[in-house]
This record gives sequence, structure tokens and C-alpha cells, in this order.
Amino acid sequence: MPRPKKRRRREVVRMARDAARLPEYDRTAVPAGLVTRRQLRDLHLSPGGHDPVAVLRCKWCSYRPQWACNHPTRAWLFSVDQAVPKRTPTLAQEGALDKAMAARQTCPGPCGRRYYHCLPLRTLGTCLECYDGTHADPSSYTLPAAGHRLAA
Repeated sequence: MPRPKKRRRREVVRMARDAARLPEYDRTAVPAGLVTRRQLRDLHLSPGGHDPVAVLRCKWCSYRPQWACNHPTRAWLFSVDQAVPKRTPTLAQEGALDKAMAARQTCPGPCGRRYYHCLPLRTLGTCLECYDGTHADPSSYTLPAAGHRLAA
């Protein structure tokens, strides 16, 4: 039997806040124009290859203003001015994604329905209705098409 892995405790290296490479802001004091990666995503923007311009300090470090924050819960702040619009996928990329999702959502059993959610194909091999007769809600699937099986 293999020996269990030892969990290494992450050592926090203390650094004075004035020696930090990037400016740090507490959660309530972030200047306008700086946002996190998730906020960029909500704005349909991406960093565009630019590095972060500041650090959003974690809640624990807000009580210790003299130390720089290097905890895993910190967040990087990006400038909205340097951000670029997200790339839109090509029709070929969308078609490839739709084929991949069709393989995960289509029942290989006798019904052949394409559901709006992924099926448990590894464990059951089919949809629940084909597996044990549990009736599916008619609004959760589309009927198989004669020509093609893609939803788009």
C-alpha cells in the first residue's frame, strides 16, 4: 500500500508592503478602472496579454497594513483601459463544440434523444428513461432529427 502524501504547509514569506512589486489595495479602496479577471469576463473583455497592474488584498491581510499580501486568496487587478474585447469563435469552432456536446447529450439507446444536459454515459450508458424507465420531462430534450443530430 502506498504511503500517504505528506501535506506541506505553505510557508508565508513576510515582505514589507513598501517592498512589494505591485501596488496593493484593500477590497473597499480599489480605484476606478481596475477590475479582477472575473469582472473583466462580465464586461466581455480579456486582459489581452497584459500583466496585472495591482493586487487586491485578501480579507486577512486588510488587518495587517504593514505586510504585503501573498496568500492564495488574493486577486490580481487589471486595467480596463488595457483590456481588449474577447475573441469570438469561428463557425468551425462552434460546430466542433456542438459536435462534442452532441456526443455527451445524445442518448445512444433506442430513444436517440438529445437532452439539454449531459447524460451519465460512463455510469449508465444511456439516459434514465432507457436505463430504468424513469420518464423524462418533454421540455428537457429534443427529438432526433432525420437529417442531422446537431442542435444548432
